[in-house]
Amino acid sequence: MAIRVLVREVPPFRAAALRFAIAAAVLLVVAVVRKSRWPQSADEWRTVVVLGVTMMTIPFGTVFWAEQYITSGMTAVLSATTPLAIALLTPVMLHQKVPRRAVIALVVGFAGIAVLFWSGVGFEGRALVGGVMVLVSAFATAWSANYAKRHAQGISPVVNTGVQLALGTVLLGALSLMVERGQPSHWSGKAVGALFFLAVMGSSVAFAVYYWLLKRMRPYQAGSTAFLVPIGAMVEGAVLLGEPVTAVMVVATLVVVGAVAAVLRS
Repeated sequence: MAIRVLVREVPPFRAAALRFAIAAAVLLVVAVVRKSRWPQSADEWRTVVVLGVTMMTIPFGTVFWAEQYITSGMTAVLSATTPLAIALLTPVMLHQKVPRRAVIALVVGFAGIAVLFWSGVGFEGRALVGGVMVLVSAFATAWSANYAKRHAQGISPVVNTGVQLALGTVLLGALSLMVERGQPSHWSGKAVGALFFLAVMGSSVAFAVYYWLLKRMRPYQAGSTAFLVPIGAMVEGAVLLGEPVTAVMVVATLVVVGAVAAVLRS
């Protein structure tokens, strides 16, 4: 919801870059004060750079752009495919078997997403592209979760997140300079509040905790928090932003949530 508020007044790539810049500054200061361990080898630095592109830049660049054209509730529902995508990629990337019940749940979950596209996004113009971009974000995040589980175990979560956010700042900032030059920003109180909420709670805290969890859980377990997001986002969007929530969206959301639950249980 905070992204939706922010991109109404600030161009999306500029908003994402500013979010990452503030969050990176917070975490890197914490890392220096705590004397956290920094990456030591070329492999560890390569891991951080890869995640900076695939976990930060691509997912959030696409989501910020998409929320210009689709609601925050719809974005959250489509993003709930992340744990399903993690389970789909697990056998390939981590060489761990996915149970048959999980495979069936994946099929059901993607059927629910198809219904959401039909009812909430449709097949016209930029709304359709926006929905596709959110799914691209979900799969990029899923790939990154498995990659991080395999390669980032020895890296401090605070340093890992801070450096990734700094890289995301540079890449999204450069993209903004290329495609958003001359577009105005309107810094209302709501926009400033949304920016700092996203930077501190949605980036500094959330991603540091996420990488901490990945060290202790399987990627699809850590990613399962995504199925709680649509419910909160649709309620917030409806109550605070006046976004429509149809009965079909509610049913389809329950189907997706049920599919994720089946993956976790299996």
